[in-house]
Amino acid sequence: MIASPATTHFARLPLALGLALAAGCLTQAHAQGVAQATAHSADKPLVVRIAHGGPVSGPIAALGKDEENGVRMAIDELNARKLQIGGRPVQWKLEAGDDMGDPGQAAALAQRFCDKKVAGVVGHLQSGTTLPAAKIYNDCNIPNITPAATNTSITEAGYDASFRVIANDKAMVDALLDYAVKHRGIKRVAIIDDRTAYGQGIVKLFEAAAAERDVQIVDKQYTSDKATQFAPILTAIKGHKPDAIFFGGMDAQAGPILRQMSQLAMNQTQFLGGDAQCSERLPVMADKAPALKNVVCVMSGSSLAKMPGGTAWKQKYDQRFPGQYQVYSPYAYDATMVLAQAMLRADSAQVEAYLPRLRQSHYEGVTGTIEFDSQGELQNPRVTLFGYASGERKELQVSGQ
Repeated sequence: MIASPATTHFARLPLALGLALAAGCLTQAHAQGVAQATAHSADKPLVVRIAHGGPVSGPIAALGKDEENGVRMAIDELNARKLQIGGRPVQWKLEAGDDMGDPGQAAALAQRFCDKKVAGVVGHLQSGTTLPAAKIYNDCNIPNITPAATNTSITEAGYDASFRVIANDKAMVDALLDYAVKHRGIKRVAIIDDRTAYGQGIVKLFEAAAAERDVQIVDKQYTSDKATQFAPILTAIKGHKPDAIFFGGMDAQAGPILRQMSQLAMNQTQFLGGDAQCSERLPVMADKAPALKNVVCVMSGSSLAKMPGGTAWKQKYDQRFPGQYQVYSPYAYDATMVLAQAMLRADSAQVEAYLPRLRQSHYEGVTGTIEFDSQGELQNPRVTLFGYASGERKELQVSGQ
């Protein structure tokens, strides 16, 4: 078929528009306006929403808010860089949510993120909230990176889209117990388990590590992550004369435990714990009780001063969020940047396109080099031991990387 003059004249316009003009349905002025709108459609921002889920209310809200602040910082910096995906300018947005530190709320929040079709999720803070949320993210195919939860079950579940940018509990427990045996002469330990997924997981790993090192477990007591009174279980533990107590729980309970240990004249008993109690605010929560000097705790990564970009990053953080720094914000920041990097490398915010790039990540972050193994675990994780003998958290030893 030979094209009519009108059809030829509009050959460079979209087909439907060209045919309509050829038939005389639109004026030439209208055609020019539509053509210009079509030409500029690529300038319309692509909105990419990255969600954060964590406890921004309740007893550990300071930790959750700190984590959320890290995501906010990354989002702000990404927007300042004027990046493009698929030839379109990107507008990065934070979809913030409160899981209240409750597994049921975390599952509901995860479903809400799925319904909103966010591009990716940074979170959650605790293992007990991350585990149910990760299953939902897997079901709706949303990549999720935890910057804080350390239970090994999170990646052992085999979810394709779950990742972690912090060392898991096994790496931390091994380093903690090696140090306690070698430098503190620990041979007899009592355990306090807060019954959360985090506490149960880290206690199980501690018991296995203790057996491998011939460390005797002399007593085991249980509490909850909402408890405030610990005198009865501490009194029972005191009767067994342990060298140390290992606490599987958060700093919100570790502080009162240390105060009540001092009230019970247990100031010579070492107090061991994981990353969840290893915060800068622990001395305040313990009211700087004498028992504080015997704390040894372990965290993934290294101190801010030894992180590749830690000092400069902390200055920016303090300017934006004065007095709010806790523990996990640099990991949340890096997790957000890793998600964004994968999308930029794939030139797409569609999961099918960027998830393979996420698995192949090589990102030089604030906290260190981020690369994932086949399970989504951080390769070559760094672990740091801290003490509080001076009344403030001070580094004792670094291992890894």
